[in-house]
Amino acid sequence: MRQAIERQLNKVELANRFTRAVAVGNPREFTQAEKEEQEIAEACNRLIKNSIICWNYLYLAHQLEKAPDEETRENLRRTIAAHAPMAWAHINMLGEYDFSEDKLRDALGILPLKSTA
Repeated sequence: MRQAIERQLNKVELANRFTRAVAVGNPREFTQAEKEEQEIAEACNRLIKNSIICWNYLYLAHQLEKAPDEETRENLRRTIAAHAPMAWAHINMLGEYDFSEDKLRDALGILPLKSTA
């Protein structure tokens, strides 16, 4: 039981570190004066965190698809199940991002959804 509690506490600590990594400045202080501005800032942070987690799941699904054999795929599944998808070391949190059409081409081969229109 102690180990299960420690694992859960580790996940909580990981979530707290993830929140601090996404937040600019001191995440424990609101720099916005109005409650509405604070809520917008918090919603933006939540959107960024969810986007990173979504990207991680897409990447892991892609890795599962291209696994060469069933044994490798099963090992990868076990590893994924044992870990939280809150990894951010591969994200440049202070970078400048270009979302132009030319730059939106994915180097990993994860294609955007096809438009039904």
